[in-house]
Amino acid sequence: MSERRLAGIDVTPLAGVGTVVWYRPDADLPEPPAPEDVDGEAEFAAFEAARDEAEAELDEERERTAERVGEDEAAVFDAHAQFLTDPQIADGVAERIDGGLPATHAVRETFDEFVEQFAGMEGKMAERADDLRDVRDRLLRILTDGERVDLSALPEGSVVFAERLTPSDTAQLDPERVAGFATVTGGRTSHAAIFARSLAIPAVVGVGEALNDVADGETVVVDGDAGEVVVDPDEDTVAAASEDATAPVREGAVETVDGTEIEVAANVGTPAELGPAAERGADGVGLFRTEFLFLDRDDAPDEDEQYAAYREAIETFPDGRVVVRTLDVGGDKPVPYLDLPAEENPFLGERGIRRSLGPDADLFETQLRALLRADADTDVGSLAVMLPLVATVEEIEAAETVLEGVVDDLRDEGVDAERPEFGVMIETPAAAFMADAFVPHVDFFSIGTNDLAQYVMAAERGNDAVADLGDFRQPAVLRAIDAAARAAEGTDVWVGMCGEMAGDPELTELLVGLGLTELSMSAVTVPAVKARVAEIDTEAATALAERALAAASKDEVTDLLT
Repeated sequence: MSERRLAGIDVTPLAGVGTVVWYRPDADLPEPPAPEDVDGEAEFAAFEAARDEAEAELDEERERTAERVGEDEAAVFDAHAQFLTDPQIADGVAERIDGGLPATHAVRETFDEFVEQFAGMEGKMAERADDLRDVRDRLLRILTDGERVDLSALPEGSVVFAERLTPSDTAQLDPERVAGFATVTGGRTSHAAIFARSLAIPAVVGVGEALNDVADGETVVVDGDAGEVVVDPDEDTVAAASEDATAPVREGAVETVDGTEIEVAANVGTPAELGPAAERGADGVGLFRTEFLFLDRDDAPDEDEQYAAYREAIETFPDGRVVVRTLDVGGDKPVPYLDLPAEENPFLGERGIRRSLGPDADLFETQLRALLRADADTDVGSLAVMLPLVATVEEIEAAETVLEGVVDDLRDEGVDAERPEFGVMIETPAAAFMADAFVPHVDFFSIGTNDLAQYVMAAERGNDAVADLGDFRQPAVLRAIDAAARAAEGTDVWVGMCGEMAGDPELTELLVGLGLTELSMSAVTVPAVKARVAEIDTEAATALAERALAAASKDEVTDLLT
């Protein structure tokens, strides 16, 4: 039989070969008993007991996920815990039990009602449907005394197929055993996709109903780079996938064919992600998202706790640079103990540097103290401090004044503090347009393409209805990037990128041609980007960038890149 290729959505630039193991966790419930035979009090007590057990499970899984994958990904379990105690859900279950349904059926009907509501929405809200399914299935398993499938103990070489994988499912997967996974539904920003990238598991999502025609035990290739599942692959396909899966990590700096060095760094959110980033060959950290040290707790981390995290980052990359973004909360990153204001459009409100120079000024100063102490106490590596969501020169000047004051205070205390590299994120149109005015005040720019594309195109990131507008290949986005790069040209200011665009090997040549000398990304994509850099001729890349900047449409840019 000749091989069959099923198209889906690419998730990770990795390929794996293995044997299909179908995962079908949905519980089949029998017909409910007659309403008069249902003991309402007993059924509601069973629901409450199941809810308590589910909450305990979530606490354990959250802690395990934070250790294995990272705090960012583990935060999804906090949302699950909120669903467990949501008054609307609890009231819905209670009403159905009062109406004569047993707890199992009441849970299923209540959750399915909310699943249907969220599934009909766009973008991030649609993804909450998977969170609800996860909580529903957990409660049903507990209520029916069902056995939980241990996805962490699958046979080596397994390729997991499923209708969908919830966060709880994906967090169990062992990269040493699982050769990959593929799902019928899902998108690139789904929790399953995010976990796959963090765990470095080959994955393809959104394959569609054709996936259901593949049987347990069949041999498949999951090509997370091409976005394909190859059924009954031939020898050449298997050989190519096996080679991809064992591609060597490139240690040390990488240069283009004509000798231009490009720093390839990793984005991290917690200290747990530092080791895996180094193992994937990252030259350093291009974005340390420090807000994840502040989330999911009752109060802010003190100076010593932050100091320990920052020192660990610097020491993990003794020959590299660690770029730390100062606290970036607000928008889609709520922190309960900071009493953030309720805003109609929080992405355009009080977030990032606006809070650090305002209501969070004390936290900002404490964070800078911890950073400078960590830098002073390590004889290796290099620290760089980066400001988020900058829009004006005045914000940079004000932050610089605070930084200089912290340096002076620490020196008065006997700490050998020095001014670190100091830079800003280019993630607002204002920053792109004003980059030339920023140059005298900074050592570097780091382009945050996720927000930059959102703001340039007025297209909310995560909203599938406007995903095409928010594409990085839109000419307006490229011209905003170019404006920042041109402003730094001929100066000592270096220009990097820490958005998702930096981790796409298909765009690496374009970014080098635009003048970027540092690219930072999810650690799993570091080897592929390094390999691509080594193939690039800078003169040809510059010519490509010029043609892309002259393009009038995204389609024209796409054609140039293929």
